[in-house]
Amino acid sequence: MKLITWNIQWGLGMDGRLDLARIVAEARQFADFDVLCLQEVADGFTDLEQLAGENQFAQLAALLPEFTPVEGVAVDLPGPSGRRRRFGNMILSRLPVGRILQHALPWAADNTTRSMPRSLLEIELEAEFGSVRIMTTHLEYFSAGLRGAQVAAIRDIHRLAVLRSRQPPQPGSGPYTSGKVPDATILTGDFNMRPDDPVKLSLSLPTGNVEGLFDAWGALHPCTPHPPSFCIADQSYGPPHCCDFVLVSGSLVPRLREVAYQTETRASDHQPIIMELS
Repeated sequence: MKLITWNIQWGLGMDGRLDLARIVAEARQFADFDVLCLQEVADGFTDLEQLAGENQFAQLAALLPEFTPVEGVAVDLPGPSGRRRRFGNMILSRLPVGRILQHALPWAADNTTRSMPRSLLEIELEAEFGSVRIMTTHLEYFSAGLRGAQVAAIRDIHRLAVLRSRQPPQPGSGPYTSGKVPDATILTGDFNMRPDDPVKLSLSLPTGNVEGLFDAWGALHPCTPHPPSFCIADQSYGPPHCCDFVLVSGSLVPRLREVAYQTETRASDHQPIIMELS
C-alpha cells in the first residue's frame, strides 16, 4: 500500500498559480498511490488567493474518478446566496473504504491570536495485509496551547479506537452495525510542529495500556533528521523545516518499506510525503 500525504494550500503553487490538476499529476509522478491524504481543501471561498468559490472537494474527486473521495470539513461558514464556505481535509482511496468518522478537535478560547476549527478525518480501509485505520489532520498554527489540546484529543481518539478493537461492540443492525475495529493505525498530516517538539513527541508515548504511534521516517531513518517539508521556497514563516509527518502503530513498523519527502515540487507551500507498506 502506497500513501501520500500533502498540505496542498488549496492548490496554490509557489509560482502563484492555482492548479489542482498539477497537484494530482505531481502526486502521481511521485508514486502510484493507493491513498491520498490532503489538507487545506476549500469550497466556496473567494477571499483565499486565486480562489473564485470552486468546490475543490468535487474537483479532486473528478480528477481521481477511480478513487473513493471522503471529505473532512473542519470549517463550515455561511456564504453569499446561501452557498456554504467549507475548508478542511480530504482522503481519496482506491482501496475499499469501510467506516468513516469525523472528529472535531478542541477549539478553546484564546483571544491572543486568530484561530479556526480543526478536525481529524478517519477512515477504515481494507489493504492486502488487512484492515487499517487512516487518519489525517491539520493542526492549529498560531497557538501552541490549542495545538497541545488537539494532540491530546488525537491521543485519546487513538486510545479509544484501540480499546474498541480489543473489545468490539456487540453485533447489531442498522446504525448499530459495528464490525471489527482495526488495530493497525496510520496518522498523517500537517502538525505545524517541528520533529523535536515535546507535543509532537507525545504522540509516540503510551496512553494507559495503549502504545503510542511511531514516526515512520524515524523508524526507517533513525539517525537522519527529517527533510524539510515547509518554507523551502518562502521563508516568511521561518527557515526550511519539517512539520508534516506520517505516524504508524507498532504493528505496521515491520511493514515499512519506504518513507520519503519530495522536496523539489513547488505546487504548494508544503512538500508531499510518500509511505509504502509491504
